[in-house]
Amino acid sequence: MTTRRSFLAGAGLLAAAGTVNRTALAALPEPVIQTSAATAAPLTPPNGRPYDPVVTLNGWTAPWRMRNGVKEFHLVAEPVEREIAPGMVARLWGYNGQSPGPTIEVVEGDRVRIFVTNRLPEHTTIHWHGQRLPNGMDGVGGLNQPQIPPGKTFVYEFVARRPGTFMYHPHADEMVQMAMGMMGMWVTHPRAPHPHIAGVDRDFCFLLNAYDIEPGSYVPKINTMLDFNLWTWNSRAFPGIDSLNVRKGDRVRVRIGNLTMTNHPIHIHGHEFEVTGTDGGPTRPESRWPEVTTDVAVGQMRQIEFIADEEGDWAMHCHKSHHTMNAMGHDVPTMIGVDHRGLVEGIQKLVPDYMLMGERGMADMGEMEMPLPDNTLPMMTGQGPFGAIEMGGMFTVLKVRREQRGDYRDPGWFKHPKGTVAYEWAGAALPEPARSAAAGPSSMPRTEPARSVEMTVRKPAGHQGH
Repeated sequence: MTTRRSFLAGAGLLAAAGTVNRTALAALPEPVIQTSAATAAPLTPPNGRPYDPVVTLNGWTAPWRMRNGVKEFHLVAEPVEREIAPGMVARLWGYNGQSPGPTIEVVEGDRVRIFVTNRLPEHTTIHWHGQRLPNGMDGVGGLNQPQIPPGKTFVYEFVARRPGTFMYHPHADEMVQMAMGMMGMWVTHPRAPHPHIAGVDRDFCFLLNAYDIEPGSYVPKINTMLDFNLWTWNSRAFPGIDSLNVRKGDRVRVRIGNLTMTNHPIHIHGHEFEVTGTDGGPTRPESRWPEVTTDVAVGQMRQIEFIADEEGDWAMHCHKSHHTMNAMGHDVPTMIGVDHRGLVEGIQKLVPDYMLMGERGMADMGEMEMPLPDNTLPMMTGQGPFGAIEMGGMFTVLKVRREQRGDYRDPGWFKHPKGTVAYEWAGAALPEPARSAAAGPSSMPRTEPARSVEMTVRKPAGHQGH
């Protein structure tokens, strides 16, 4: 993490988004820039009201300064480079050196002042998604405020009025700027014990986002509406997404926000959870029920909680199958069952690098070390203790260990107790399953014979045939 003292010289560029005493703005808080894509340790609050901090998956929390009782942050909107996973870097737009930008953590009742410096080639704003605030601070360019021109710094100031999980993102040239990665999370912690907010041992958060970056290129195709080829959590794709490391018995909270163009059914293996919060705040206990999958729609937040009482390495992922794969796979034709015998040799005479793929399914691709174009990822990748994991995109692992104390370090792969791993049957051959001769009849059989139908087909150039 590095800082940019040069931005302190930008105080003369101030233009307030609301009415703020300019004497109080004589010097901006120093923006802190993050260049690492690793999950940072939780930021213990150095001052202000106390709270239990969150951990941003492959991200970090923005530091602040206290000035006359106001908690001040400084966000810098700028071009950034983000490592999507080892072997691939994307040129995006973000905040303070990364996409997504840093998580902002405050406490209910805090007065917050956010300086936003625009280092983009075009104007921007920030909308504070889900917040209760003065209308002129809502961040919709042209409606609530002037756009922030390149090179200028605007100021947003409001009171964090209710606890919950929120987001921030532009409301200016939104299709371009969000497609380029401009977004971040905001967590408002409760000021006092809340009847619907339980204390937790681990509190994680991340955003769902997606990109269309062609193999060999670095910049997203901003006009893509649905056909994305990189489905990411906090702009990271598996195996670049860090694991969630918890101690057995921990009460775990996971906060998820969706800023993609489609919904995502998020599924956790081995545990049941409850949805304890949405964009609107905490849910009442009587409205909750056990789930193993929750659908997070576009523009929504979902806060889930569970007791991590089953040791092991448990998959956590979007349950849309094509969202757990990386680039290069969406337009591959289905070749299952196609007999290629005698064809491969002939094709290789014309295309020497031709490889047979998909005849038995696509699992072979997960283990092939085939050459890839520059700056892209295998469609399926990742290695586990038993071989290829064959995943990509929105996939990671929840690691539950009884020895995981207060730290968030990766404990490595789970050591399974003897007799608890699925194994190959080595006993007597099993009999063939019995099959009914009448199995599979139509549920609506025809009651009368089919009749002949005469058809007239009109051909080109005026010819007709029967």
